[in-house]
Amino acid sequence: MHLYNLTLQPPTAITQAIVGNFSGVRQQEIISSYGTRLELLRPDPQTGKIATILSTDVFGSIRSLAAFRLTGGTKDYAIVGSDSGRIIILDYDPKTSSFVKLHQETFGKSGARRIVPGQYLAVDPKGRSAMISAMEKSKLVYILNRDAAANLTISSPLEAHKNGAIIHHIVGLDVGFENPTFAALEVDYTESDQDPTGEAFKNAEKMLTYYELDLGLNHVVRKWSEPTDPRANLLLQVPGGQLASSDRFDGPSGVLVCCEDHIIYRHMDAPQHRVPIPRRKHPLDNRDRGMLIVSAVMHKMKGAFFFLVQNEDGDLFKVTIEHEDEEVKALKIKYFDTVPVASSLCILKSGFLFVASEFSNHYFYQFQKLGDDDDEPEFSSTSYRSFGMEDPTSPLPHEYFRPRPLENLALADEIESLDPILDSKVLNILPNSDTPQIFAACGRGSRSSLRTLRHGLEVEESVSSDLPGIPNAVWTTKKREDGGSIHEFETSVPLIGLNLDAYDSYIILSFVNGTLVLSIGETIEEVQDTGFLSSARTLAVQQIGTDALLQVHPEGIRHVLANGHVTEWKAPSGKSIVNATTNKRQVVVALSSAELVYFELDLEGQLNEYQDRKAMGSTVLALSIAEVPEGRQRTPFLAVGCEDQTVRIISLDPESTLETISLQALTAPPSSICIAEMLDASINKSQPTLFVNIGLQNGVLLRTVLDPTNGQLTDTRTRFLGTRPVKLIRVQIQRNPAILALSSRSWLNYIHQNHMYFTPLIFESFDFAWSFSAELSPEGLIGITGSTLRIFQIPKLGTQLKQDSIPLSYTPRKFIAHENYFYLVEGDHRVLGEDAGEKKLAELRQQGKKIDQEVIDLPVEVFGRPKAPAGTWGSAIRIIDPVKAETVAYIPLDSNEAAFSLAVVPFSVRGGELHLVVGTAADTTVSPRSCSSGFLRTYKFTDEGRGLELLHKTETDDVPLALLAFQGRLVAGVGKALRIYDIGKKKLLRKVENKTFTSPIITLNTQGSRIIVGEMQESVSFVAYKAPENRLLVFADDSQSRWVSAVTMVDYNTVAIGDRFGNVIVNRLDPKESEQVDEDPTGAGILHEKGVLMGAPHKTKMIAHFHVGDLITSIHKVAMVAGGREILLYTGLHGTVGILVPFVSKEDVDFISTLEQHLRTEQSSLVGRDQLSWRGYYTPVKAVVDGDLCETFARLPGPKQSAIAGELDRTVGEVLKKLEQLRVTTSGF
Repeated sequence: MHLYNLTLQPPTAITQAIVGNFSGVRQQEIISSYGTRLELLRPDPQTGKIATILSTDVFGSIRSLAAFRLTGGTKDYAIVGSDSGRIIILDYDPKTSSFVKLHQETFGKSGARRIVPGQYLAVDPKGRSAMISAMEKSKLVYILNRDAAANLTISSPLEAHKNGAIIHHIVGLDVGFENPTFAALEVDYTESDQDPTGEAFKNAEKMLTYYELDLGLNHVVRKWSEPTDPRANLLLQVPGGQLASSDRFDGPSGVLVCCEDHIIYRHMDAPQHRVPIPRRKHPLDNRDRGMLIVSAVMHKMKGAFFFLVQNEDGDLFKVTIEHEDEEVKALKIKYFDTVPVASSLCILKSGFLFVASEFSNHYFYQFQKLGDDDDEPEFSSTSYRSFGMEDPTSPLPHEYFRPRPLENLALADEIESLDPILDSKVLNILPNSDTPQIFAACGRGSRSSLRTLRHGLEVEESVSSDLPGIPNAVWTTKKREDGGSIHEFETSVPLIGLNLDAYDSYIILSFVNGTLVLSIGETIEEVQDTGFLSSARTLAVQQIGTDALLQVHPEGIRHVLANGHVTEWKAPSGKSIVNATTNKRQVVVALSSAELVYFELDLEGQLNEYQDRKAMGSTVLALSIAEVPEGRQRTPFLAVGCEDQTVRIISLDPESTLETISLQALTAPPSSICIAEMLDASINKSQPTLFVNIGLQNGVLLRTVLDPTNGQLTDTRTRFLGTRPVKLIRVQIQRNPAILALSSRSWLNYIHQNHMYFTPLIFESFDFAWSFSAELSPEGLIGITGSTLRIFQIPKLGTQLKQDSIPLSYTPRKFIAHENYFYLVEGDHRVLGEDAGEKKLAELRQQGKKIDQEVIDLPVEVFGRPKAPAGTWGSAIRIIDPVKAETVAYIPLDSNEAAFSLAVVPFSVRGGELHLVVGTAADTTVSPRSCSSGFLRTYKFTDEGRGLELLHKTETDDVPLALLAFQGRLVAGVGKALRIYDIGKKKLLRKVENKTFTSPIITLNTQGSRIIVGEMQESVSFVAYKAPENRLLVFADDSQSRWVSAVTMVDYNTVAIGDRFGNVIVNRLDPKESEQVDEDPTGAGILHEKGVLMGAPHKTKMIAHFHVGDLITSIHKVAMVAGGREILLYTGLHGTVGILVPFVSKEDVDFISTLEQHLRTEQSSLVGRDQLSWRGYYTPVKAVVDGDLCETFARLPGPKQSAIAGELDRTVGEVLKKLEQLRVTTSGF
C-alpha cells in the first residue's frame, strides 16, 4: 500500500506574528507563522481588510520569529528560529513574490531539543545583533552588518551560555547606540538537582540577567544579574537611548517584567516600580486565582510610547511610563478593552491592532482612540509605598475594573481559523450538493463553533430582482472604451474631450422574442433610445472601437455610433445568424448555412466584411476569439466548434485569413468555447498563456493550450463540471482575466498568487452570467437564475473552503450524526456552568450583596465564563440541525457533571429501538486523572430525534471516554476497562469486561465480532468477542507504544492511526492470523497462546508512516468526489485538513516518488530542515509520498522544471497534468 499525502486546508493557528516593512515600501506587512508555514499578510489601511500575499510551506517547525532592520535601512528582514539547528534570515522579494533565504548558519543538531537554540529570539532595536536561545543553557549572539555592496552579513556566533540555567524569556534592550545588550529571565537548577530534600528547589531564585555584546572586543559578557519575582514569565523592552538630533532621551531603557498579578519596571542601578494587574469586578469570579500576562506589544510614537498587555482572560491593559530623561517617575496601568486571548499582538503605524488569536478566528482592529481621556481608573506605582516595592515578596492589594464592550477599538476585519479542530465528520447532508461536506467541531470555551466546510468560493450577493420573463442571456457594456488604463497619467496630461467610462452603462437582457436594455445610474431603469433592436433576441453585445456599440441578432448586425447613427449588416435572405463572437476590433458570425462571416474594424471605425465566407460543412455550435492583445490590431486565432464533434482553429491573419490551422476531435458535441489569455506560472512565469476552453454538451470541460506561433493545440486537461451543457464566459476578477463555467454547478477558473485555480461557486446554479462594474461593486458579476437577476461578487479568492458556523457554549468534545441531526457533547474545565452560576448569584442576593447586572449580562462569547477552581465543569448536550444551521435542543448537565463521549445504540433486547448513551463523570480532575463517579446516561429520542428523554443513569467507577454500538449492545471504554453493557429497566447491565489494558481507552471501532481498541498511550489492540464463552479477548496489538488520538478502520485487518505527535500510521494484521482467530469459536486458542513482548500473541505490522506536523484529532475513510476512490481524510488540532490517497498502479508510485526525490534536492526548506527527516520525525517515512512537496514543482523556475521532467522521461505538461489529476480526481480541490 502506498499513499500520497495532500494538505487541503493548511493549519490556521498563528503561533507568532511580526510586523515590518518587508517589501521595502512605506506600507507595513505582517509575517505570521503557522507552525509549519509562513504567510505574508498585507493590511489595506484604506479599507481595513487583510489580504494574504504569500503563503509557503517550510517543511519544518517554526519555533520563533523576529523582525529587524539594519541601521539606516528602509527594509525589514525576518529571522527564523526552527527545529533545523540553524538560524535563518529571510528577505521578501516582491518581484517574484517569494521569501529568499539570505543566510543559513548551522549551530546545532536538528529537532526541538532542550539545549539547541531556536526557542527564543531577541533583536537589538538598532538591528546590530540578534540573540537566539534554547530552553536551557545555550544562548548565541550573532552580529548583523552590511558589506561594501550593502548586502546583509552575519558573523560567527558568540556564546553566552550558562550551565544549569533554564531560560524563561529573552529580550533585546534599547540602549541607543551603546553596546547591544540582551536581558534574560533565568533559573539556576544545579543546587535543586543535587538536593534530595527539595529545600533548594523551594529557594531557587529567578534571575534577571543582562548580557552585553562588546562590539570592540567581539565577545559577550554577563553584565548584571539580580533576583526578580519567582513567578516572572515575560520581559518587555522599554525604549531608551538618546536621539541623534537632540539631547532628549527616547525613554528610560530597561525592561518590564510581567509576573503573576504584577508588572515590575527593572533596570540596572535604577529604582524598581511595581503595579498590580487589575482584575474584573465580577461577582462570580474566583478571587484567589493568579493573573498572568500572556502577550504584549510595545508601540513607539514621536516622543511617546505605550504598551498593550493582555491577561489570560483577554483583557487588554495600557501600560505607560512617566519619565524625565532616564529617570522613571511612575509606572501606570489602566483597562483598555477586551479582545480574544492572543498568541501575538501587532500594532501597525496606520492605527490598527492585529490580534493573532490562540484559538478560533484572528481579528484586525482599528484604534478609535488611545484611551487617554476616559474615566477608567488608572493605577500608578506612586500610590504605593516605595513605588510598590516596599516588600517585594508580598502581593500588592487587588485592584478592580469594570469590563465593558469595545470602546477604544473597532473591528475592521477577521480571518477565519478552524483552530482547534476537536472532532469532525464527513457527510453529504446539505440539499443540492454532489460532494460531501466536512463538519468540524472547533474552538475553545465560549467562542467554540460547529463549522460546515464546503469546497468552493464564497459569493456575496448585493442585488437580487425578479424579471418579467425568463431571459436566456445577459450582458453589460460601457458606452466608451475602458478608462482603466489611462488614469495613471491624470496628473500631468489634461485629458480634454476624452470621456472614458470607468463603469458599465447598460445591462442588456435577451429573451426568446426580444431584447430589454436597462441603463445603470442612480437606479436601474429601462431605456429605449440606445439604437438596439428590441424586437429580436440578441446573440452578442460588444463595445467596439473607441465609442461605438454593436448588437448581433439572428437577422443581422447593428453598429451604433456615438452620435446615434446606426449602420446595419443584414444576413443573406433565407439564412440567419446562429452564433457570434466579438472583441474590440473583430466580429465573426456563423450563419445557419454553416458559413462563417468575418468583419474587422478599420481605422475610421467602420466594420468591413472580409470578401470570402468560410464554409464549415457542419453546423457551427460555438465560436470564440480572444481579446485584442495590447498594441495589436487583431487577435490571429478563431476557434470554431461544430456538430461533427470537432474544434478547429482558424487563422484571422491577413496573410492566411479563414484558413484552418489545426483541429481537435472531441468526445461529444461542443456547447461553448472560450479563448482567454491567463498567466499560469506553472506553464510560463513571464507572460500569459493562451488557453482554449471547450465546454461539451455532456458537462465536461476541456482546457488546451494554444501555441501562439503555429496555432497547434497541446496539453489537454479534462474536468467533469456537472450534468448540464457547459457555458463559458470570460470575466474580470480582481483585475485579472477569469472564466466562468456554468453547468449544474457554477465554476470559476481564476488566477491567485500567479497560479491557476478551478473552484466551484457556492451559490445557486446560473443560466448565464457576465462581468458587472458599477460604483457599488466595481469588480462584480451579474447572473441570471430562472427569472431572477442577481448582482454578486467573489470577495475571497484565497479561501477555497467556505465556512458556515453554528455557535456553541463550551468546548466541543465529540459529536455524532444520526438521521438528519448532530448530537454533540461539550464541556469546559475550571468554569462555572450556567446553573452553578445562577445558584451562586441567588446566594449572593440572599446575603444582600449588590450585584452588578450589567457586568453579568456581558456576552460570554467575548468575555468568557466566570473562572472557577480545578475540578469544576460546565457541560451540555446539544442537538443541531446542520441543514438549517441551528441548535434544536440544548440540555445542560447539572451537579458538576461533564460529558466526554456518546453513541447511538440499537439495543436488540428492546427490538432494536435506538437510544443515545452519553458517557459523563462528576467532579473530574484532569491531573491526576480522577472523578468522584462516572455515569452512562441513557436517553430515548423524542419528536423524531429533535429531543431527548432521560431513561436512567448507570454509575461507573471511572470516566467513560469511548462508547460504541456493538451487536445490539453497548461497548464502553471505562477508564482502563473494556466492557459490554445491555439495557435494563433501571440501569445498564454489565455483561462482560476485560481489564488487561494498561492505559485509558479513548477510541473504539468495530467490524463483525472484532473491536479495535485505541488506548491513550499504548497504541491499538484488536479484541475478539467470543459469544459462546462470553469473553473479550485481546488477540493482537502493536509492537510499539503510541499516544493514540484518532483511529479508523481501513478494512477488516487494517487500521489508520493518528497520534499526538503528528504522525499518521497504518497498521495491518496478517490475514492468516486474522482468519485463525475468527475460526476459533470459543477463543481457547488465543487464551493458551504465549504473549509476545509482554502483550498479545500476535503483532500488527506497520505498512505506512508519515509525519504531518499537527496533532491529529480525527481520521475518516471517505470518497470526496462522486464516483471517486476512497481516501483517508484527517483533521489536525491547528485547523489542518489533509488527505491520504492510495495509489492505484505501481508506475504511479515509481513516477511520483522519483519526482519527490528530485524535488528534495531542488527545493531546500526555507528554515533549512531536511524534508526527509522532517517527514520521518519519529520513525522514518514509509510508503507515503509528500504531495505538498510534489505540488511545489509548479513553482520551480522553467529550466529546473524541464530538467526534472527530462529525468522522468516526460514533458513538463505531463508532470503537471499527473499532479493535478491526482489532486482533482480524489479530493475535487
